[in-house]
Amino acid sequence: MRIKKRILIYVCSTIIGITAITFLLIYILFYSYREQSFRKQQENKIRYTVQLIQKYREQSAEISSILDEQDINDFFDEKLLVYDKEKDLIFSSLDSLEIYSARSVLLDLSPAQQSVFADEKHYDVLGAYIESNHQVYYAIIKAYDAFGYDKLSYLRNVLIALFIAFSLLVVLVSLYISGKISKPIALLADNIQRYDFSSNNEPLSIKTNTYEIEHLTERFNELVRRTNEAFLFQKRTIDHISHQLKTPLAVLVSELERISRAADRTGIKQELDRQVVKAQSLGNIITVLLEISKVEAGQELKKYTTRIDEMIYDIIDELNIIYPDFNFHIKYTPQEFDEKRMEVSVNPLLVKQAFQNLLSNCIIYSSENKGSIEMDAAQTGVLKIYISNKGATITEEEQKMLFQHFFRGENSRGQTGYGLGLVLTQKILAANDAEVSYSNQDEENSFIVSFRS
Repeated sequence: MRIKKRILIYVCSTIIGITAITFLLIYILFYSYREQSFRKQQENKIRYTVQLIQKYREQSAEISSILDEQDINDFFDEKLLVYDKEKDLIFSSLDSLEIYSARSVLLDLSPAQQSVFADEKHYDVLGAYIESNHQVYYAIIKAYDAFGYDKLSYLRNVLIALFIAFSLLVVLVSLYISGKISKPIALLADNIQRYDFSSNNEPLSIKTNTYEIEHLTERFNELVRRTNEAFLFQKRTIDHISHQLKTPLAVLVSELERISRAADRTGIKQELDRQVVKAQSLGNIITVLLEISKVEAGQELKKYTTRIDEMIYDIIDELNIIYPDFNFHIKYTPQEFDEKRMEVSVNPLLVKQAFQNLLSNCIIYSSENKGSIEMDAAQTGVLKIYISNKGATITEEEQKMLFQHFFRGENSRGQTGYGLGLVLTQKILAANDAEVSYSNQDEENSFIVSFRS
């Protein structure tokens, strides 16, 4: 069922139902009021008649008849019977109306039960025990409340007319309200149905003041964004693998071909040792890529307490096999510090790959055969690693895109690569609650890695 129809049914049934119950209560209350008011009139008529009977009892019966004729038209159709204390009839009005329940009502009347009510079709019957001037009387009156029933009938007709008119109004208003409420929902559903996930990268936009619709639209756009990221991640995973494995594999193949042509057995042994290290590095790269895939898929990253300076020394030793002429100058700030400041909780395999990328870039893009590494533990709760070299710097515009996929600055001309190493590095450090940033000054490039404890 469409939400417009559902809103229409719910609103109409609720309001019309409440209105029907309210009008019914009004009718019932008025009906009860009519009955009580009419019986009060009957009781007053009985008391008044008893007083007159008592006053003129010793006079002729003709006076009583005249009195009865005078009062006979008080109600449209009425019969009054008055009995003495022995329950003998002493007065009967001129009406020919018969009171069928007179005997049972009279028997029920007593000093303990001074009033008895009965209904005979639309007639109201009232029996009353009266004490007047130390005399006891019993009276029974039967009458038809024509005026009261006319008002009750008029009220019923008015309530029915109002109910019909109000119900029509509620239906019309509900149609308008349901259309107003369901319009943005229907529009959102239509836009989602027409949305092209394969080519449409624009976020969905719905003009509405309803918070829930805005929130639903935002959640849909978030879902689309994350879906696109998932598709893009699949593509970039291949690019990462190509970037990380293609060059090392090419170098490894080239080195093995060169070794196969060598004649010096001692030299071959040394070269093979170097290639073993490179092959192990390739295995680590594959493991790193798998771990990053798990992190981006939402799996929890396993972390261990690791000494960052020892990790960097290990990376430098491995890089010296490939770049034996390049030297790193390492210094600590301050010179004396608690060695535990070098310990951070990270995934060592991933963080090692991140620093390997940064140190490799430091070597490749350096104009000299040296670079510097500063380990700054001067600030409490923060460990900063500065990796610097001399070489062509990056402009401010290029710095804005430095950590974007496939971006390569002017200083990378002539260098192999796909512009993915820094992106991978940033993802790894972010997963380990660390940050990486870039700065330059006087032809010196610096990458700063910050760990917070």
